Order: sequence, then C-alpha cells, then structure tokens
Amino acid sequence: MRLRSWLVVGIGATLLLAVGAVGISVNRSALRAAETVHRADTLALATNNGGLAEQLLWVSAKELADFVAGHPLSLTADDPGDLEALAEYAEKSTFFTYGFVLTDLTGNPLNSTRTRNFFPDMAAIGYKPVISALALGRPGFSSIMNIKNTFVQAVAVPIVVAGQPVALLYGYIPVATSQLQEYLVKLSDKAHTSMLVDSAGTVGASSVPGEVGTLVDSAVIDQLDSQESVFVNYRDGSGRAMVAVVKGGLPGGWAYVRTQSTATFDGPVRNRSLTINVMLLTMLLVGVGGLAVLGYRSQLVRRRAEERFSALVEHAPDVVTVLDAEGRVAYSSPSGMRILGFAAVGSSVFDILHEDDRPHVRERFAALLGEKGGLERMQVRVLQAGGTHRWFDFTASNQLHNAALDGVVINARDITDSREMQDRLAHDAHHDPLTGLPNRRRLHERLAASLEASPVGVLFVDLDGFKPVNDELGHEAGDELLRQVGARLSSCLRPADVLARVGGDEFVLLLPGVGPPDDVSGLANRLRALIGEPFEIYGHEVGIGASIGLHLAAPGEHPDQVLRTADQAMYAVKRDPSRPGRHRA
Repeated sequence: MRLRSWLVVGIGATLLLAVGAVGISVNRSALRAAETVHRADTLALATNNGGLAEQLLWVSAKELADFVAGHPLSLTADDPGDLEALAEYAEKSTFFTYGFVLTDLTGNPLNSTRTRNFFPDMAAIGYKPVISALALGRPGFSSIMNIKNTFVQAVAVPIVVAGQPVALLYGYIPVATSQLQEYLVKLSDKAHTSMLVDSAGTVGASSVPGEVGTLVDSAVIDQLDSQESVFVNYRDGSGRAMVAVVKGGLPGGWAYVRTQSTATFDGPVRNRSLTINVMLLTMLLVGVGGLAVLGYRSQLVRRRAEERFSALVEHAPDVVTVLDAEGRVAYSSPSGMRILGFAAVGSSVFDILHEDDRPHVRERFAALLGEKGGLERMQVRVLQAGGTHRWFDFTASNQLHNAALDGVVINARDITDSREMQDRLAHDAHHDPLTGLPNRRRLHERLAASLEASPVGVLFVDLDGFKPVNDELGHEAGDELLRQVGARLSSCLRPADVLARVGGDEFVLLLPGVGPPDDVSGLANRLRALIGEPFEIYGHEVGIGASIGLHLAAPGEHPDQVLRTADQAMYAVKRDPSRPGRHRA
C-alpha cells in the first residue's frame, strides 16, 4: 500500500514536472516569437521614418529647384537684382531660413544673402556629398557644418541654361530650428531618441535638442551606409547596453537612427507591456506631421506640368494602384511598399483583401467594369506583410478607355486610426469612464433584451460610508475606492451576468435566468460581505458597507419599472435601523 502511494505520488510529480516543462517551453517559444515580431516591427518603423525624412530632404531640394526655375538670374557677381530675389526668397522659404549663396560651377561665390564669412567656406569637407551628387546631375545635400556657432546643412541645385549647368544655388538650413527638428522634439518619447545623422556621424536633428551637433557611437557610424534597416548593439559612455536601429541610404549619405537602452527595448515584450503600441502612435504622429508637409507641397506641385505631377505620384503618401480588367496589379506607387511591406505588382488585388471583403469587392468591381468612366468608393481591409490587416478607403475609377492608363485606377488611403476611433467612441458611449463598467444606457439595453425571454434578478447596490471617504481622503481616493468595488463585484459574476455603475456610488447587477429567490438573496449576502472587507486606498485601510435592494423581474416587465423597484428595495434596506454596520468609514 505504501509502495502504491509512493508510485501515485511519483507519477503525479512526474506529470506536474512534464506539464511545467511544456508550459515553460511554450512560454519561451511565445516570447521568442513576440521578440521576433517586435524586432521586425521596429525595423519597419525605422524604414518608414527614414522614408519620411528622405521625402522632406527631397521636398527641400524641390523648393530650391522651383525657385531657380521661376526666377531667372543674371549670374553676375554682386548683381543687385539677384540679391533682391534671393533676399525675398529667404523671407518666404519654408526650409532655408539661414540664407542663400549663388556660385559659379567652380564654387566661387557670386552673390549671397549674408556676408560671406557667415557661410561655411566652399572648401569645407561637409560639401563633399554635395559635389558628388551635383556631378551626377542630382541635387546635393551636405553634411553638418558649424559656422558662427550655428550648425547648418547646405542643399544645392544646378542652374541650367540651354540644357547646360552654368551656376549653383546653395540654400542653408539651420538644423537646430528646422522643421524636422521641431517634429522630433514635439513627438519625443522618453523611451528612445530619434535622430537624423550625416555621413560623418554628426547629429543633424534629434528628439533631444542638446544632441544636435554631437557624434553618434562609432558602432553606429560603421552602419550609416546601410541601405536596409539594421540593428546595432553597443555601450554608451556610462557602460549602459544600448541598441540602435539604423536606416541609411538617404540623400547625401544621411541616415535615420533611433537609439534606446537594451533594457527598455527588450523589457516591454518580456513584461507584456504596451510599449510597442506607444512607439507606433509616436511614429504615426511623426508620419502625420511628415504627410502634412508632403500634402502641402503636393497641392502646389499638382498645379504644374505633367512631369511634376508624375513626380508627385511617386512621392505621394496615398497608395496609387492601376489594375487590369482581371483585377491584377499592373502598377503600385512606392508608398504601397512602405505601407504594406511587400510589392503587390503582378498579384491579384482580391488575394490581398480580407476574405470577408472579397465577395463585396468582386461585385462592385464587376459593376465598375461595365460603366465607362465609372467611380466606386468603398472601405476594405488590406493584408500587410506581417499578416495583419489595415483599413483603407478605396476610390476606384474605370480608366480602361484611357490609353495613357488602360486600367482601373485606385487611390487608397489608410483610415485604420479613424476606424479604431469610431470603435472607441462606440465603447465609451456605453461604459463608465471611471470603472470601465457598462453605464446606465448599456444596462437598460441589456435589461430590456433579457426581459424578452427570461426572468431577471436585479441587485441595486448602494455603498454605505462612501461620503466620509471623499471628505477625509479626497475625491481621488473615492475614485480609487469605486474602481476597487467594481473589481470585487465583477469577480462574483457569471459570464451572462451584467454589472453596471449607474451613478455616484450606485451599482446594479443583472442576473438573467435567475434561479430561486434564496439563491439571489445568498448572492446579495455574499456581495455585502465582500464589500465589507477592508480596502487598501493609497496607504489607508478603508472600511465601508453596502445596502443591496433585490427584485426578481418577470419576463415582459418594463425595464424602468424594474430598476425603480430594485432602487426602492435598496432604500428600504438602507432605512432599516436594525441592520448593523451602516455608514462605516
């Protein structure tokens, strides 16, 4: 008998160890999978932010080129007309608030908006990326240069006459007060630092303003020319382990860098916190700011010739897609790759839609094909590379008859945030903001639905001794007490039961399909005892009581009458002088 008992104990212990080992293994696998997703999301965010920074650099060069195209210059030294045009442009410029220098092709200054000693010498090493880019016929972007204790970046475009470059126009951005610097500071997060770094590793913009003009770690500098987003691990000056994500390949050798401590990077995943969600909101907000700038520039460029309109499509934040008559993607703008994470060209548009949306979209697509120049608008869910779906607003136009397009043109805009906001507003309309419980409106709806088919037990709970808590400890303590009361009451509910806060210190419990009255009375006694146990409120032990009114509502009763009856029952209990422990605090 003793051997059998030990055998049972041994088997039980073995099974427990096996279950524990399996649980640990599953948990570790889930953690590794979560960390893999976390790192992939971080790389994708770095790629998106690097793309936004690249767009801002090209927009600044576009502004400079537009000025050159719209303002013929004499290109002679110290020409007063050229000086006047440059000075007027400096006052209106979005980016180049430091000033301009007009030079010949060899870099000899012809005219400038400041005295020459206020601009970096043309032989400065920071101009090296500019010279390389100009030699290839592209706008040039310099590294960070220090002049008169001011960090500036130069952007240069050639001035072309009769198809040949004859001079250069340099615009200077004071990086400490640039638009990008303002956005990074406005959207800064204590968990990490976002920066734009030149090819030499000098910080040109940072969410921590004091870092502008400093050098990043040498391990980060070694990866600045990386065309893809990569992780870099290193230790800062205090020996703290750090992790950086670097997205290089920006014009002029610039790169987007985001750094944070390894503890804050890995900790949120391992502790199942919401840091990843915070980092996304931050990046949208940055994206919103960047897209706002691009949208403003797009409105100006759209009025120009067809070539400039084509450039706008290439850099627009919305996804522009052309489908053939079979629904296959013949063209997708570069923004599609940034947003979806994969190239959709050649695939069927129906394959990248949520399966629940496909029948409706096929029907609308077929109707659109039968209407020359027809227009359809719909909201659908589109697959991303990670397997998730985002909401898009589709505007589809049948341009199969247009020889220049020969397809169905779709303009798609990401509306995931607005859809989520609608869901949150719908939730807030039916829930108490303090406790998160259903409010009176939601309670009334659930009660009316339950009374259509079954009896409902209604418990009207009013806290005794709540007012002294507010008076002695303050309203914040009172709010915390209400939250803890809601949590205790919720712990006693069945899946079908409903707990609502209907105002002040009053709660109502609905028990659909309630059993005998004694069962409900027993539950009321248990709830009263549960609330009577002390609460820990901000270091104070607080004791309160509860008056609970009970009403068993029959099917077909009016919800308002049911709640009034339960309320009256509660007040009858509260006025009972024989009940001890009333109004404790």
